[in-house]
Amino acid sequence: NAEFVSEVEEIKRLIPIVKQLVATFPMINLSVDTFRANVAKEAVEHGVAIVNDISAGVLDEKMLETVANLKVPYIMMHMKGTPQNMQGLTDYKDLIKDVVYYFSERIHAARNHGISDLIIDPGFGFAKTLDENYEIIRNFEMLHLLEKPIMVGVSRKSMIYTKLKLEADQALNGTTVLNTFLFSKKPAIFRVHDVQEMNEIRTLINSCL
Repeated sequence: NAEFVSEVEEIKRLIPIVKQLVATFPMINLSVDTFRANVAKEAVEHGVAIVNDISAGVLDEKMLETVANLKVPYIMMHMKGTPQNMQGLTDYKDLIKDVVYYFSERIHAARNHGISDLIIDPGFGFAKTLDENYEIIRNFEMLHLLEKPIMVGVSRKSMIYTKLKLEADQALNGTTVLNTFLFSKKPAIFRVHDVQEMNEIRTLINSCL
């Protein structure tokens, strides 16, 4: 239910931080989370390396063309509607089939614009009920049919603390459990808040293989 900020305000908030991070850490790989083409362009021109779009190019018709011209990797997420109304759009005839079809269509559109470096994100918590989030985890292998790297982001989300009847600041243990389970599903990227804990998961699991 977050309110949209204007494109001008988004750029005003974002670009000074990007400039400072790039100046302080010249080798940093930054990802910009935006559904606006102009914001993505400004960010990449100031040193951002990846565009992460929750709408997969649906909310801004210029996004795919812009990313293609920028020649950077593009993360596209599954969502219906907008962040303002998505939680009222959780009715699916067949959730997994719908998600796979959605990505097939968006991947095709991206390729038609000349984007080849694509990553998909199933969008946990976006236009999905609590149980639907876990349905995606149970059927995660189906996403590999798309033959694209997959990014997962369950870190500290309400799907964890609501399920466990906890407060948001108590979600670390649940996050660790889900990320450990997801590790076996072979996503390419984990989007996390707790980097050390995720690295410990990776180290310990790899030591057992």
